[in-house]
Amino acid sequence: MDFRTLRAFVEVVRQGGFSQAARTVFATQSTVSKAVKQLEEEIGAPLLDRVGHRSLLTPMGEVVYRRGVKLLADRDDLIAELDEIRGLKRGLLKLGLPPVGSAMLFAPLFAEYRRRYPGIEVRLAEHGSDQLQESLRAGEIDFGGILLPAAPEFEALEVGSEPLVALLPAMHPLAARPSLAMGDLQETPFILFDRGFTLNRIILETARRAGFEPDVVARSSQIDFMVQLVATGLGVAFLPRLIAAQRRTPAVREVLLDEPGSEWTMAMVWRRGAFLSEAAQAWLALVREVHGRA
Repeated sequence: MDFRTLRAFVEVVRQGGFSQAARTVFATQSTVSKAVKQLEEEIGAPLLDRVGHRSLLTPMGEVVYRRGVKLLADRDDLIAELDEIRGLKRGLLKLGLPPVGSAMLFAPLFAEYRRRYPGIEVRLAEHGSDQLQESLRAGEIDFGGILLPAAPEFEALEVGSEPLVALLPAMHPLAARPSLAMGDLQETPFILFDRGFTLNRIILETARRAGFEPDVVARSSQIDFMVQLVATGLGVAFLPRLIAAQRRTPAVREVLLDEPGSEWTMAMVWRRGAFLSEAAQAWLALVREVHGRA
């Protein structure tokens, strides 16, 4: 059903005649008459009973008028809503962020995005990089903050890179050194993040390149808890240098991990070729504006 013919018919009923309806829809009386006739032919029944200069609704016409008013109102609402989304007055952005590094890298971006687009709803999910990649594949999120390297099916925009530091108890024999190799920690128990955190994979692969399988004594998703475990002398944990600097405590020392390929490199990642809504495109533009390299 053509909305143009439906609009003409509804206005004939509303305005009480063809000439009045023609002025409302900015058309000639002949055009309005043809539109109503076309609608009647499409439905296969007369909608107006023309009595002299008056036009009365037939039973079919009453149904079409009642439903038509609602259809036209819904259409107008749809167009208005789409215009709001195009104008970024409304919309939804689905972000997946990691527990490690989000405060440092993404909180300022998030705050600026909310300032620019207060009408956009931002839905956050917090997981490790492995789980975030699965969420991207499933279309559950638009973007994920993920440690590189990411799978080839994704596009990535780097947002930060930091060397790793080993967090050691202050009394550990290696705690006073400016840097160390992974092999130096072969006899020290490891405190790792929960499974699903890509940072674990970087640490374990680095240890295996050094020729050993570490003794993992604890796993946690809470950075502060891991730092406290180190402070008690339980073992060594690993964090990006800038994040470790935010959690300094006298009982723990930070020692640079001098191992090629062990850097913590975070990127904003999305599915290659995926449809990006207006809200998602605005987020990506902001990330590019702030970090400026793809």
